[in-house]
Amino acid sequence: MELAAAKLKFIEAWGKLGSEWGINRTMAQVHALLLISPEALTTEEIMEALSISRGNANMTLRDLIGWGLIEKQHKAGERKEYFFADKDVWNISRQVAKERKKRELEPVLKVLNELSTVTGDEKDPEFKTFKKSVSDINKLALNVDKTLETMLKAEESWFWGSVLKVFK
Repeated sequence: MELAAAKLKFIEAWGKLGSEWGINRTMAQVHALLLISPEALTTEEIMEALSISRGNANMTLRDLIGWGLIEKQHKAGERKEYFFADKDVWNISRQVAKERKKRELEPVLKVLNELSTVTGDEKDPEFKTFKKSVSDINKLALNVDKTLETMLKAEESWFWGSVLKVFK
């Protein structure tokens, strides 16, 4: 496979993977392009490489910056903005986990915490089932939260070593 074809295949695959991670396909494709680019790219270069509109490129770049997956830089004497991605996969996975925790898990934990204060007749089967389900889901979500916090604070070698111990 030629390099150009391999790059396109990687961008497509990363786009599909990004969709699974809660990032839209175009966002993931722009991120993939920046991951495999040795130099920072301009908006125009990104638009041309991925055949996307300026509006889509600008919105996507803004979202990627918001997720903390890319950064913007300026070159002396130029008016154009350049964008680059951290190439460290561990940093990328921690950043995605951090954002998903903030956007998805924390709001759910807040709701589950509110729901755990519901009062009712302990003998009522409906109430008992509701209370147990909410409690069990809350415990699971809190464990996921603790695991993510550990991942976010951990060094890569320590984290994977700890995970592998669990499966031995």
